Amino acid sequence: MSRIWAGIDSGKGHHHGLVLDADGKTLLSRRVANDEPELLRLIGDVLALADGAQVTWAIDMTGGEPAPLLSLLVPHGQEVLYIPGRLVNRASDGYRGEGKTDARDAYVIADQARMRRDLQPIRPGDEAAIELKLLTGRRADLVEDRTRAVNRLRGTLLSMFPALERALDVTNVGPLKLLTGYQTPAAIRRAGVTRLAKWLANRKVRNARSLAETAVEAAERQHTSAPGEKTIAKLVHTLAEGVMALNEQIAEMDKLIEGRFREHELADIVESVPGIGTVLGAEFLAAIGGGLDGFASPDALAAFAGVAPAPRDSGKVSGNLHRPVSYHRRLQRVFYTSALVSIRYDPNSRKFYDRKRAEGKRHVQAVLAPARRRVNVLWALIRDRRCYQVAPPVTAAACQQH
Repeated sequence: MSRIWAGIDSGKGHHHGLVLDADGKTLLSRRVANDEPELLRLIGDVLALADGAQVTWAIDMTGGEPAPLLSLLVPHGQEVLYIPGRLVNRASDGYRGEGKTDARDAYVIADQARMRRDLQPIRPGDEAAIELKLLTGRRADLVEDRTRAVNRLRGTLLSMFPALERALDVTNVGPLKLLTGYQTPAAIRRAGVTRLAKWLANRKVRNARSLAETAVEAAERQHTSAPGEKTIAKLVHTLAEGVMALNEQIAEMDKLIEGRFREHELADIVESVPGIGTVLGAEFLAAIGGGLDGFASPDALAAFAGVAPAPRDSGKVSGNLHRPVSYHRRLQRVFYTSALVSIRYDPNSRKFYDRKRAEGKRHVQAVLAPARRRVNVLWALIRDRRCYQVAPPVTAAACQQH
């Protein structure tokens, strides 16, 4: 026996571990509590079964429920492969039996790890990258909460005061503050432009008079009260305050992310690339584990980020490319969003984008082209430890380290 594979089906309170040998024979199958003593006992038993042979662990999650197990495996040199849950579900259809149990899922995970060669290892990130992953993950949750709150606010306001809903951008601070004090057409008409503008100015709203004029103009177009107007007005007030609170939380999180990002040795290099700010830069470092040691080439990083198209040829059809199924969603967002921003502000990126459009590429395809190219740029900059410059330097100067 030269190698064994341990598949872990993750759960909230318990995991199921199953070990296979090179022939696919089950050596161990056990349900373990998600507690450190039980997890250490499982690891010890698996290593005893290996008897010096290489052990490859496979798991269907990279955070959350299996975090204690991963903290015992990854930092201590154990090889851990990540198998996305959707791949496990698809692979399960090819195994005998239709029932679904934790033991069966653990078997599929272990067997897929035994047979496949395209699975990504879970790499130990540096402390800064781990913290950035936590902070950016929390920020993403807050942004999703804000998006839902804004949509609820728009829908609620639309049911009572559609003219004002059309006129206001409730993602901005001024309209939100307006809705915390005035919600109904009658209330806005009674206040009038002058009084409403003064009320907004006292709350430090920019362009207070312009916003007041917009609100009064909308109120003049509606003189009918909607059914349940009082209750809807209270809901609008509460939802507006909720969006403002989320904006404050996101702003505080941005400060934390920026402070931790600035402390990383690659921060200046990453942020020097057009279109990459502190948040996208932090997400990039979090996704790659703080460095490029886990990627053999720029092509490997591009494939991991999902910006390298995969072929889908069949029969006489060739050259048919599509987005890969397995890739790091957040890292792809970093490259795509930063490319989109750079097209607006960086002349070189705009020129490259325009050339792709002239070649007949659609907008998304034309944005993905500079997104793919900046993988190579970032790779070279980090390798050479220098910052991006629009005009190539005569001599490669190392970027000053923290």
